[in-house]
Amino acid sequence: MALDEKIREKKREAFLQIYANVPLSVREDVIAVLDDPEGPVTWEVAYLEIRNRTGKGDAILQKLIETKIL
Repeated sequence: MALDEKIREKKREAFLQIYANVPLSVREDVIAVLDDPEGPVTWEVAYLEIRNRTGKGDAILQKLIETKIL
């Protein structure tokens, strides 16, 4: 596993731990805005995409790292 992959995996795990503590009422709030055509992403969508290691999940994770949320 390359260094970038190790860092990404640690950030992924950090997001999943944070999500577990996000109140249910907040999970429908927007956490990131991706470039068109995806647009705004809620906590719930981010969780599903990141948990399933999709391409969109990688983009969301990258956006959260860039904006220093993670």
